[in-house]
Amino acid sequence: MYDPRSLLPLVRRLSDHIADWQDTHADATVAEAASERPFAGYDVEALEETLTGYLDRLTGDNYPFFHPRYAGQMLKPPHPAALLGYWAAQLINPNNHALDGGPPTSIMEKEAVDLLRRMVGFPEDALGHLTSGGTVANLEALFVAREIHPDASIGVAPSAHYTHSRMSHVLRVDTTPLPTDTAGRIDPEVLDQTLANEDIGTIVCTLGTTGLGVVDPLHKLLPICRAHGVRVHVDGAYGGFFRLAASPPLSSSTEAAFSALSEADSVVIDPHKHGLQPYGCGSVLFRDPAVGRFYAHDSPYTYFTSDDLHLGEISLECSRAGAAAGALWCTLQAVPLRQDTGLGPIVNACLSAARSWAARIHKSTELTAYIEPETDIVSFFPVPEAQHTEAVSAYSTLVFEQAMRQDDPVFLSLYNVPSKQFTTYYPAYAATTDTVTILRSVLMKPTHEAYVDRLHTQVLQAVAEVSR
Repeated sequence: MYDPRSLLPLVRRLSDHIADWQDTHADATVAEAASERPFAGYDVEALEETLTGYLDRLTGDNYPFFHPRYAGQMLKPPHPAALLGYWAAQLINPNNHALDGGPPTSIMEKEAVDLLRRMVGFPEDALGHLTSGGTVANLEALFVAREIHPDASIGVAPSAHYTHSRMSHVLRVDTTPLPTDTAGRIDPEVLDQTLANEDIGTIVCTLGTTGLGVVDPLHKLLPICRAHGVRVHVDGAYGGFFRLAASPPLSSSTEAAFSALSEADSVVIDPHKHGLQPYGCGSVLFRDPAVGRFYAHDSPYTYFTSDDLHLGEISLECSRAGAAAGALWCTLQAVPLRQDTGLGPIVNACLSAARSWAARIHKSTELTAYIEPETDIVSFFPVPEAQHTEAVSAYSTLVFEQAMRQDDPVFLSLYNVPSKQFTTYYPAYAATTDTVTILRSVLMKPTHEAYVDRLHTQVLQAVAEVSR
């Protein structure tokens, strides 16, 4: 965490810099016109009144996403470099669709995407760009998959993000469910038979599911897919930056999966997750630059300012915020994509926090860990008196609600698991419902590493209160 007030001198500096730049284009005619027809509501009193109401609403019923007590969803504060970079670019408001819409931020985007490419291990001529988020990034990857294999389906595991089925529907592409183990990972042994029996052109491999944080064994899936001529798209929207994690705390099998990223056909990574960016900033990378042909289109008024590749020529989105590219570029200068420094130690701290909390849960009699965390998502449930799934769901919901009401609150989330899957791990529990609700927490802030004891204590306090 950091005090936003510490950024004020830098905000003043960048505001002065942009104002000085604007002064170089000063025009008396424009100034006179602006004085006659100013922005509506731009006077200080009107802005003050609007801002007062806005700030009251913004902080009144909001959750403390910045604080380690919040471990519910995938939210954390952006890096100061990202905030300053975004703020400065917003004052200019560039559009990275074409080079004439944002020449500097378009170059910054290419440089930032190239750093992501190096992290993944793709060749120098790989194609990529930023998007407004993981949904659009995955849409683009599935769009290319459809164009390469227009008559084949896309293989998607039930544990994959729901965006894949939604975007496949948008693209009018059939999906084929892929076999998984009890944790939701794609099963390599059964995949071989599935690919032999089904007409699948591309599979979606998830490195860090958004539900339980599990990692598909990419290193084992790739040779099977290659043998069948099937492409592999990796959804690393949430987990992609764990490529920089060390082993330990990353397990050897998970590390092997991330090491195989360089052999995938396409990869999606969201900088607005572990990349310390404000929403929304996603990215998609293609190993083969020839897929750019699928984006070919014509425009009567863009792409004329340079013979260089315009980002709008390789993306489905047209207008895209140059500020997002500027913010990411600034961040990657301050926090390099390295394992030993920069972002590496940050993701290591998140992994360490998850393992630390799981270890405490294992020693507890009041809580039971659902599965071992592979990334920084911890899943568990309070132990009910009755051993059936309905009791687990009810108890989890009560603890979830109580934890938020305490004087020292903890913000978790709930997660629904198929009861058949749950009872595979815990056969002593009877499956009295189709699904069972458990507790889930996302420890994606490095400050969580030092806060685990307090999180654990407060969850136990919530369990005690509910049990009274």
